[in-house]
Amino acid sequence: MRIVINMATRRRTPQEEERTSDGKVEAQAALSRLGSWLEERGLKHSRQRDVIVETFYGMGGHVPVDGLVARVRSLDARVSVATVYRTMKLLAECGIAVPRRFDDGQTRYEPATGRSHHDHLICTGCGRIVEFENEKIEELQNRVARSHGFEVESHKLELYGRCDRCRRGEAGSREARP
Repeated sequence: MRIVINMATRRRTPQEEERTSDGKVEAQAALSRLGSWLEERGLKHSRQRDVIVETFYGMGGHVPVDGLVARVRSLDARVSVATVYRTMKLLAECGIAVPRRFDDGQTRYEPATGRSHHDHLICTGCGRIVEFENEKIEELQNRVARSHGFEVESHKLELYGRCDRCRRGEAGSREARP
């Protein structure tokens, strides 16, 4: 079982630093894929889109668009909010990013390239998102589908509850998070 925890503000561990390095490699692959996709459709490739893709992959995890806008604009103030939103929609259309809409109503994006299927635990207290993989759950879902004569094409599993820190009263509330 693999578990990845994404939190907004904390020091990066050596593993996360490695992920950031991997993010640079993934960003280059994504830029290449995006360039081909744009060219096939007669759309322009721009330096601003490159900055957005590189920043998105550098952030990792489940990136809220407003957080991405803030980070991109700190690097290049000329990039508009609309450009970031349009670029993220393009990334989703070409299969580079996956939009996720958890119960808080905010769309977050996660990189689609170089990642295996995973499910999510979402804390209703602080908003923390934990990714996990579990083969037994996957097998059970397929077995249930087959027993009903159903062929699964895709699925998502989101479990909502309170994390251990929120249950102990240690975590900040969702409203207190940036």
